[in-house]
Amino acid sequence: MATATAPTAAKHARAKPRVVDQKMLIGGKWVNSASGKTFATTDPTDGSVICNIAEGDKADIDLAVRAAREAFENGPWARMNASERGRLLNKLADAVEEHKEELAALESLDNGKPLNDAMGADLPLSIACYRYYAGWADKIFGQTIPINGPFFTYTRHEPIGVVGQIIPWNFPLLMQAWKWGPALACGNTLVLKPAEQTPLTALRVAQLAQEVGFPDGVINVVPGYGPTAGAALSGHMDVDKIAFTGETGTGKIVMTAAAQSNLKRVSLELGGKSPNIVFADADLDAAVEGAYFGLFFNQGQCCCAGSRLFVQDSVYDAFVAKIVEKAKGRKVGDPFASDTEQGPQS
Repeated sequence: MATATAPTAAKHARAKPRVVDQKMLIGGKWVNSASGKTFATTDPTDGSVICNIAEGDKADIDLAVRAAREAFENGPWARMNASERGRLLNKLADAVEEHKEELAALESLDNGKPLNDAMGADLPLSIACYRYYAGWADKIFGQTIPINGPFFTYTRHEPIGVVGQIIPWNFPLLMQAWKWGPALACGNTLVLKPAEQTPLTALRVAQLAQEVGFPDGVINVVPGYGPTAGAALSGHMDVDKIAFTGETGTGKIVMTAAAQSNLKRVSLELGGKSPNIVFADADLDAAVEGAYFGLFFNQGQCCCAGSRLFVQDSVYDAFVAKIVEKAKGRKVGDPFASDTEQGPQS
């Protein structure tokens, strides 16, 4: 479990937390990988090893999917009152909020983003996501459908089953919430593969989910690499849905594996090159602020980063001069320093 051995340090001194070596969560138990292999997660500010992580591969994915299937078919989760699932999601949100300083410190340590950003964006957005889907749990309705003859026809929304989830390293906590919230609200069980670069907060939130009462096997977390753990999850015959966030090339591989196995449902959130357009009649200072934030937030490591700028020629020179001046003043440094605006570029 990704518990900092000195969590008070993150609360009071903006110090880097110390983290012990981590296992994976399968069927409610924290276990080593079947192979016994581990990999290091490193601090992107200096390349030092934070701790070692159990390295999952196909054997571990098989065990996790089996646990998720057992929990779905024979456990209480899918048959639980929807309002109770919502209550547990709200309890998870409460737990994340209670441990927000610790989680923000783990996120900054593992990802390199400024602690101010983790506290100001990643944590509140993740908490809000869990609360949003907690509210949806008992509001998932079917329809009644008028047809010919003396018949009554209706639709009913039911859980898909076992959902495989693969998330990236740029917003680990938030991507986890985006994947877990809707899947859990609908009564699915899941197997999450976090990015190998940033597994710490996924493991810690899984521990919190256990503590607030999620049944064994509903949530499984298997750290590992894409070509091994990720490929095994995408192509697994007993996974009913795969959800992936990452770059486009890998998305194609995930979709191919899903199609070639059991035609499982697929959702993909892939990269983009999002343009900002500035016309001559814009408030130039406001446009500079917006473009600057859109490009530089989270070190520019966002799926929707404003990585292209189209500026009308009559204001081009003035706009470029203003945004260059602003960029030169950006403070790059230690993510745990209070005045750092940008951490290391991954």
